[in-house]
Amino acid sequence: MTGYILKRLLAAIPVLFGLSIIVFLIMALIPGDPAQAILGNFATPENIARVNRELGLDKPLYEQYFVWVGNLLQGDFGRSYILNRPVLDEILERFGATLILAGTSLVLCTILGLLAGIVSAVRQFTWADRVITFIVLIGISVPSFFLGLLLIIIFSVQLRLLPPSGMFLAYGGGDLPDLLSHLILPAATLAVVATGVVARLTRAAMLEVLRQDYVRTARAKGVDERTVIYKHAFKAALVSVVPVIGIQAGFVLGGAVYIETVFQWPGIGAMLVKAISTRDILLVQGGVLVVAASYVFFNLLADVVQSLLDPRLKS
Repeated sequence: MTGYILKRLLAAIPVLFGLSIIVFLIMALIPGDPAQAILGNFATPENIARVNRELGLDKPLYEQYFVWVGNLLQGDFGRSYILNRPVLDEILERFGATLILAGTSLVLCTILGLLAGIVSAVRQFTWADRVITFIVLIGISVPSFFLGLLLIIIFSVQLRLLPPSGMFLAYGGGDLPDLLSHLILPAATLAVVATGVVARLTRAAMLEVLRQDYVRTARAKGVDERTVIYKHAFKAALVSVVPVIGIQAGFVLGGAVYIETVFQWPGIGAMLVKAISTRDILLVQGGVLVVAASYVFFNLLADVVQSLLDPRLKS
């Protein structure tokens, strides 16, 4: 197992290297002068030249990249020119809130998706299967930002049951119940699409396993139906579903960018939106790279879990 993990870690290195190039080039190729965007009304030729010199923007593009990567390898993400603080400190401060939101959404979509997929497969062609399939298709089709606004209107504006934005109350609160009340709407919104994807893949995997000879043999021997479904069929189907859950972990991290904006959740997504609008280059590059690296990590974790479920995959 250790050798397999090391092999997967080595395979992730060129992926991260490629991601760093893409992130750097996207920010470098955005039209406009970053120094002028940063300075705003104070953008005199002298100030623009000073900012370009301080940020290294007066150097050739390839030299800027290697300086940036060299600093990253030393744990130096640079300093936010707008916030006047280290980029890494800002990212770590925000990333905790994003992990709470994304982690809760991932748990929700995994549990609900697996249960819906199992019930739909076991009750194939029944009313339960049709209802679940219909709900899943609706969930996948509705844009998350629209669903978020709709939930705010219903549960916050009309029913006044849940807070519409933020992570804690502005005055008072700050405890676990306060956090949970603010977390329900954004986590549910972010989990809807991922739940639909997990449910559909679970249903397909379960149907394929339930048609296998060993499942029919177990039933013919009089094995309890719950044992057949959850001990034999579900365990085999989970090998195909785990990689999908790993992909959805990356999806909820990426989706947090606009969901955090809708619900004013103080995470890394909201930070990136503000940083992009102010052309805070180093903050955007560092934030996107951390999110991308987290996506790679979750996929690596899914590969390890999958190999534990099916040792043949290690070869």
